[in-house]
Amino acid sequence: MIARIAAALLGVVLALPAQATIDIQEVTSPGGIDAWLVQDPSIPFVALEFWFVGGAALDPAEARGATYLMTGLLEEGAGDMDAQAFAEAVEGLAASFSFDSGRDSVTISARMLTQNRDEAADLLRAALVEPVFDQTAIDRVRGQVLSIIEGNARDPNDIASSTFSAMAYGDHPYGAPQEGSADSVAALTRDDIVAAHRAALTRGRVAVGAAGDITAEDLGLLIDRILGDLPQDAPPRPGPVALDLAGGVTVVDFPSPQSVAFFGHAGIERDDPDFFAAFVLNQVLGGSGFRSRLMTEVREERGLTYGIGSFLSLADLSPAMLGQFSSSNDLVAEAIEVVRAQWADLAANGITQDELDAAKRYMTGEYPLRFDGNGTIAGILAAMQSDDMPVDYITNRNTYVEAVTLDDVARVAARLLQPEALHFVVVGQPQGLSPGN
Repeated sequence: MIARIAAALLGVVLALPAQATIDIQEVTSPGGIDAWLVQDPSIPFVALEFWFVGGAALDPAEARGATYLMTGLLEEGAGDMDAQAFAEAVEGLAASFSFDSGRDSVTISARMLTQNRDEAADLLRAALVEPVFDQTAIDRVRGQVLSIIEGNARDPNDIASSTFSAMAYGDHPYGAPQEGSADSVAALTRDDIVAAHRAALTRGRVAVGAAGDITAEDLGLLIDRILGDLPQDAPPRPGPVALDLAGGVTVVDFPSPQSVAFFGHAGIERDDPDFFAAFVLNQVLGGSGFRSRLMTEVREERGLTYGIGSFLSLADLSPAMLGQFSSSNDLVAEAIEVVRAQWADLAANGITQDELDAAKRYMTGEYPLRFDGNGTIAGILAAMQSDDMPVDYITNRNTYVEAVTLDDVARVAARLLQPEALHFVVVGQPQGLSPGN
C-alpha cells in the first residue's frame, strides 16, 4: 500500500471547480487492453500508469517476498542491456520509470517526452517483458531487501502493523509482510523470481491510466507496444479473508520511552451502499486535519499524543477500519481508553450536524486538489479501474459525499463501529497494560 512516483516533468495543474470535472476517454487498444485517458497537449510529455492487480498476495507460502524482489529487479537489466546500460538508455531519453509492489498490485509509472515516446516505450517493454534477472543482480537486490527487513524489525511502527496483520490473518498472504521474511527471501531462487514475474504481470489483470500529450488512437498503439507480449491469463488470486481478531491488547516489548499503538477491526467494502456514510463517519472520527474526535479528545483535551488518526483500509481481500498513535509509556493506557470511549460514543450517538457540515466542507474542498498533474491523474485513473469504479466517479464523487445525512452516519456508525472488537497492538514498554486489557 506504498506509492513512489518520481516524475521527470511536472504535469499541468488543473484549475478544477469544487465539483471536479475532467474529460476521461475510454480507450481499448487494438490488442484488447482497456485504458482511460485524459488528453492534455499543452506540455509535450505523457504520464502512464500500469496497475497489475494481484501483487504480493500472489506469492506462494514457500516463496514469500518473491513479487517484491522481482519488482525491484525490473530495472536491473532488460533485453541485451545490463542494469547500467538500461539506466543510461532511460536517462538519455529524459524518461522516468518506477516499479513498485504492494499487497494487492504491482504498479509501474512511466513518464516520457512526446518526441522520444516510441523509444521510451521500447525500453519499458523490455523491462516488463524481457527482464534479465541476472544472478548477480538478484543477489545485490536481495541484499537490499534483507536490509529493509532488518530495518523494519527495529521500527516500532512496522512491528505494530505487521504484528496486527499476522494475528488478524494468520496463514493467509495478508498475514505476512510483502517483503517476506529474512529466511524466505534468503531462500528465493531465480526460478521463484521468474514464476513471480509470470504470475504478476499479465494483460488480463492490468489497469492503464494515461494523461498528457497523446491521442486515444496513439495510446492504444502504445499500450500494445509495451504490454502486447505479456501473457494474457493470470493465476487465481487468494480468496477473501476475515479479519479474525478479538478485542483486547497485545503488548510487544520494545525498549523505548514511547509506545506505538496500532488498532482496528473489520471494515466496509468500497462497493457497499453505506460506503460514503462510513467515509464521512471516519473523517469525523479520525480523518485528516485537527478537528477529528480522536485528535480533539486524545491530543487537544488530554495531551496524550502528538497525533492520532483512523482510516478505512480498502484492501482487496479484507477491508478494515484501522488507526494508529504513539504516546509515552505512562500515558498510552489512558489514550487507549479514550479511543475506546470515542468509538463507543459514536456507535451509540452518531455525530452532530456541525461535525457533518465540517466534514463535508473538508472532503469536497480538498478533493479537486488531488488532480495536480498528469502523473497524479494517470495514477488515479488506473486506481479507479483496478477498483472497478465507474468512469464518472470523479464527476459524481462530491455529490455522493453531499448526499450523506445524519441518519445515514448514525446507522453506519451503529453497524460499523465495534468498540468491544477493537484490538490494540502496543509496541513499547507501556505502564498499566498487559495482554487482555
